[in-house]
Amino acid sequence: MRIQKKIYVLAFIALFSLVLAACASEPDDNASSDSNTTEGGSQGGDLIITTPADAVSLDPAASNDTPSSDVQRNIFETLVTQDENMENQPLLAEEWEQIDDTTWEFKLRQDVTFHDGSDFNADVVKANIDRTLDPEVGSPRAIMYNMISEVEVIDDYTVHFKTEYPFAALPAHLAHPGGVMISKDQIEEDYAAMEDGEEAGTVISANPQGTGPFKYEEWKPGQQVRLVNNEEYWGEPALLDSVTFKVVTEDLTRVAELETGASQIANSLSPSDVAQIENSDHLSVQSQDSLALSYLGFNMDKEPFDDERVRQAIAKAINKEEILSGIYDDVGIPAHTPIAPSVFGYSEDIEDHEYNLEEAKELLAEAGYENGFSTTIWTNDDRQRIDTATTIQAQLKEIGINAEVRTVEWGTMLEQTANGEHDMFVFGWTTVTGDADNGLYPLFHSDNLGEPGNRTFTEDEELDDLLDQARQESDPDERLELYRQTQELLAEITPMVYIHHQQYLLGVDDSVKGLTQSPTQLLNLKDVSIEE
Repeated sequence: MRIQKKIYVLAFIALFSLVLAACASEPDDNASSDSNTTEGGSQGGDLIITTPADAVSLDPAASNDTPSSDVQRNIFETLVTQDENMENQPLLAEEWEQIDDTTWEFKLRQDVTFHDGSDFNADVVKANIDRTLDPEVGSPRAIMYNMISEVEVIDDYTVHFKTEYPFAALPAHLAHPGGVMISKDQIEEDYAAMEDGEEAGTVISANPQGTGPFKYEEWKPGQQVRLVNNEEYWGEPALLDSVTFKVVTEDLTRVAELETGASQIANSLSPSDVAQIENSDHLSVQSQDSLALSYLGFNMDKEPFDDERVRQAIAKAINKEEILSGIYDDVGIPAHTPIAPSVFGYSEDIEDHEYNLEEAKELLAEAGYENGFSTTIWTNDDRQRIDTATTIQAQLKEIGINAEVRTVEWGTMLEQTANGEHDMFVFGWTTVTGDADNGLYPLFHSDNLGEPGNRTFTEDEELDDLLDQARQESDPDERLELYRQTQELLAEITPMVYIHHQQYLLGVDDSVKGLTQSPTQLLNLKDVSIEE
């Protein structure tokens, strides 16, 4: 591999926004699409969003998936948020500054209360970060904050974050869904339940208490999550009366519900369904470039995927252009590294494995699999991922690999791939901070095997060292060089085949006003209304 190449950087976009948010559900009997007039004269209404998967947990420390985050972001808030340009903006913190290499000072809002009536203050911030980092809680999001050595309460509305090493991306990490603030009273109640033998997060997930513009009302697992307007919100209130995240696993059913008025937003929309939506007289398609990656991952703890030559052979046997055009109708771009071009740290100089069946067969033969082998490809029940898996199945047959496609329910998929029960798997990742640290450290560092993100079970000392150096380096140019070397090394190790960076598509009823979607896929619902 080349060690010196010209570094190319697209936009240094200043990291991710918001708190992530996600899914689940069927409206309750009283839900309707009739719009109401909220205080101030703005039209509200009851918004129904169909989503392909249920939330795993409503406790932010107990989940690390988009469907869960979609719901959580409306209930909870972070210290920092980000705007449509991915630039850090105040939310529960009014201002912040780095006062020395390893200390950040945050000044907090003084007019915020939780849904349970308790106050937001510096003690709450400390309790939340301490809980996320508590090994007894076992949060998969602890990796976002494991550089924090201490949260020091200076006064009621001032905290100091002390880090083990200089970490320039800390404000962006505090905008991540793992950085949301939960009522301290509820955290203490959850710890008490743990002492009585309950799982961590049981109390919080059952009745989450945040500071956000919507309050939790009910969760019918496998069907829906329903939130209602927080009339006592500290800022400008949300316009909607309620939001229901309705679980509809089939793409075509989501489209049908949108057409009949049973829902107002289909999240997400398959590219093959775009024409049908555009031909409707009351629906439209919204699109958003993403920071996301779709990929085929290998379980490197299992034979034959512990052999680099086998992984490289498979990478050379996969025709990404066929997948992009045949399944995604050329919506999105082929991926050559794990991070999208708009993520800080991306390098265009990486030589990815080119499609070449003859070279793929040669590598398999060198590894001792001249006649191929049998294996499985796991995927969840998303239509595009199933289609991707079956296309890869057909492509691998060309080099003698017989792969059975196994469709697994989303929650089970998360659990079993975290446990390393899979062979190969079709999956995705979003670099939610807009910084390469979040797109590379969770996926490939050996500290994060399994649930935190490293489901390929990649363990490489040189790779770990590069990732550690990059997250501790303050100089942007030095970080870029370290990330270029990291992506170059990953191309050699080949823990996964990068397929594409997608474009998010939504089907939206024309009655929905004020809807935007972030580059991290999450919907911005606070300023949404339904106007007939």
